[in-house]
Amino acid sequence: MKTSILGYTLLTIALAAAGTAGGYWLGHRQQPQAMMADAQPATDSQQKALYYFDPMYPSQHFDKPGKSPFMDMELVPKYGDSGQHGLPSITVSAEQTQNLGMRTGKVERGLLPGGLDAVGSLTYNQRNIANLQARAAGFVERVYDRAPGDVLPAGSALVDLLIPEWSAAQLEYIAVLNSGDSGLISASRERLRLLGMPQDVINQVSKTRKVKPVQTLVTPTAGELQALEVRAGMSVAPGQDLAKINGLSSVWLDTAIPETQAGLVTLGAQVNATLSASPGQTLHGKVIALLPSADPQTRTLTVRSELPNPDGMLRPGMFASVRLNSAESMPTLLIPSEAVIRTGKRTLVMLAKSGGRYEPREIDIGRESDGRTQVLAGLAEGQEVVTSGQFLLDSEASLQGITGDSGNADSMSPAMSQPMSDSMSDAMPATAPMQGDAK
Repeated sequence: MKTSILGYTLLTIALAAAGTAGGYWLGHRQQPQAMMADAQPATDSQQKALYYFDPMYPSQHFDKPGKSPFMDMELVPKYGDSGQHGLPSITVSAEQTQNLGMRTGKVERGLLPGGLDAVGSLTYNQRNIANLQARAAGFVERVYDRAPGDVLPAGSALVDLLIPEWSAAQLEYIAVLNSGDSGLISASRERLRLLGMPQDVINQVSKTRKVKPVQTLVTPTAGELQALEVRAGMSVAPGQDLAKINGLSSVWLDTAIPETQAGLVTLGAQVNATLSASPGQTLHGKVIALLPSADPQTRTLTVRSELPNPDGMLRPGMFASVRLNSAESMPTLLIPSEAVIRTGKRTLVMLAKSGGRYEPREIDIGRESDGRTQVLAGLAEGQEVVTSGQFLLDSEASLQGITGDSGNADSMSPAMSQPMSDSMSDAMPATAPMQGDAK
């Protein structure tokens, strides 16, 4: 009895082992055929394979069927089942599309909003500067109660200068006036003018017949007193700088922009600025210059604009949020910016085709603004591109060896071109398609 039970048990174990081994052998034998069936397009007519590949190394293409040089399995054919461009594509079912939350956007023709948003700072208008100098040698008799940083109206007194040379010349002029000789009077007035005497001083001497050797220097324009280089009792020489005044009727707005955006700036373009000191108030000006030199550290260019400052509320040194407007351009092809895939070597989008098929498409892009990107080449108006889930599609395309318009391994995305491990990369041949090297 025990012998029969033991024999029955051994027979059962042997049959189970044989069934497991047979199932493994059948499954291993049918795996390449199943993968080949999945790789074929769902069409009634048999199509010619574009190339053959090993699913473990999809970036390597072969022009003939056969055994893979990497694994002990048959090469899988790849069919061109998409397109007007004859390019392979990937197919995603409606259920997978919904689960992935994939969205698409249309390629449209329209105007890309022009202009740039940047940050700038207010500076002095360097074209509105007045320098006061001594016209003749003399002495400083008085310095008025002024200091650098004071904002003064035009005609404000700064300093009194005693000029001895003027005293003798004015006495001679008064004597000539008393003679009544018009020729001598004209020559004497010209001598006073050449000595640096202002016209109003000459007129005052002619009227009062009194010597006026003291000159009072006043501000020629309203603005900020930036420098006052005199003290009471000091002597001055002809041409010596005494004071510097910078007008504030207008200020400059210097804005730093990337050097790649310099082509969007035009002279005379409108500028809108908002100061944190005056929230809700927008200032309007115009571009007067694009400075010729770039900052070597930040690689930016300076756009200079002029803003009117009639009430003096704009102070140099203030920061401003700036909107630089550019001229309206011609209509161009636009796509949502989120659809763009940048690999570092090229720029791609996932083009949505009919029947749930998606094709990687290499494009050339231009400017970007307001969430939309300009398309220079690679797409046509009315086509649809994937705006959500495109990176998953790009990864799937890389795994299947679908490289987009170029159709060769040289233009593959980094995800395709990089091996899975260092050991595999040593075993992989060159990236160019192999010519009949399959076993």
